[in-house]
Amino acid sequence: MRAMSDEKRQDVEDRGLSPREGAAPLYDVVVIGGGPAGLAAALGARRAGAKDVLLIERDKRLGGILNQCIHDGFGLFLYNETITGPEYAERLIEDVAREGIRCETGAMVLDLSADRVLRVNARSGYRIIKASSVILAMGCRERTREMIEIPGTRPAGIFTAGSAQSLVNLQNIRIGNEAVILGSGDIGLIMARRLTFEGIGVRGVFELLPWTSGLERNVRQCLMDLGIPLELSSTVVEVRGRDRVESVVVAGVDRDLRPVPGSDREVPCDTLLLSVGLIPENELSKRAGLELSPLTGGAVVDETLMTSVPGIFSCGNVLHIHDVADFASHEGFAAGAFAARFARGELLPLAKVHIAPGPNIRYALPQLVRPGTADVELSFRVTRPARGCRVVVRGRSSGRAYFQKKYGRLLPSELQRIRVRPAVEEDLEVDCRE
Repeated sequence: MRAMSDEKRQDVEDRGLSPREGAAPLYDVVVIGGGPAGLAAALGARRAGAKDVLLIERDKRLGGILNQCIHDGFGLFLYNETITGPEYAERLIEDVAREGIRCETGAMVLDLSADRVLRVNARSGYRIIKASSVILAMGCRERTREMIEIPGTRPAGIFTAGSAQSLVNLQNIRIGNEAVILGSGDIGLIMARRLTFEGIGVRGVFELLPWTSGLERNVRQCLMDLGIPLELSSTVVEVRGRDRVESVVVAGVDRDLRPVPGSDREVPCDTLLLSVGLIPENELSKRAGLELSPLTGGAVVDETLMTSVPGIFSCGNVLHIHDVADFASHEGFAAGAFAARFARGELLPLAKVHIAPGPNIRYALPQLVRPGTADVELSFRVTRPARGCRVVVRGRSSGRAYFQKKYGRLLPSELQRIRVRPAVEEDLEVDCRE
């Protein structure tokens, strides 16, 4: 694919918070976050008729996490071909340029109010702007060592998988010689392969759960094809080393995920990568007073992806963690279209019925649906692997099956999407039974 020139890209990223006389500038739709979901949301809004769309990105360039994902596997659903992360980002950015969407990079949204007033600190200066609709697409962050409380010393050589990916792929820095990876999330699996290609030995990937947290294709391509050991039901219980990591102690865990006495052993290494989960970046959501779900860590939304605060929408990894960037973009396009409708006064907040997770369902999203709505797209994850199972969406009061489907196998690492086509008239429950 032809790459966008630096001059053209900079022109796209510099169009944004132009000052206006009088009151704060008013935009039809403001998108916060320029990753795969945010770029798609801006395009979705413009294509749905929003005339004045502004995209705000705190990094110095658009694309988000895609810029450091130099492996392929992106675009299969959106473009019907497999491309790298930077190529995927460039295609979206070129579309944004063609649509004439205003963008501002190097801009931080400091505050967002429930009446959709944003306080922004940017290269062009401090601004207060107002939007008819706001779309949250801030992405997510990684869990750190402090969050999972690994005992031991505090030497150099401990990285989250994403920060290691940035150092290796974007800054060409060798982060060590012998690595251990804790957690089998997709970034960790991909970095196991990347480190191997860089000549850094990977002693093993250790996963606390009895199943992997990443996609099966990444387990095969990044571990099995390269002979990298994967140990399930195991974890790092101690870090050793003074100035630099010298080794880690790993141990098996029981059904309650507690270390099994006598199962510990020392694994020499100078680098520890953590791939132990992602957290939606919802600080702005909290400041705006949005209701957050304890199951997803993101906002509670209805089928239009509108949150509990009218006119504020959420999509991508800030809403719930996605396995595939294409799915985040798909959600972004939908959020943009609905936000444009709200800005025109076509989408009003109404009473809603609830959708709740049932047996072996970790979460179902959206959590709310307007009564009478037909053809609702639901996303869900199972709590544990299931084989020969049936997923049913049923009415909680009537017991009516609004949707049912048999699956040969479902994994917690794979986000599932289904469509409930009959008009929803009551609270629903999604369950998975073997």
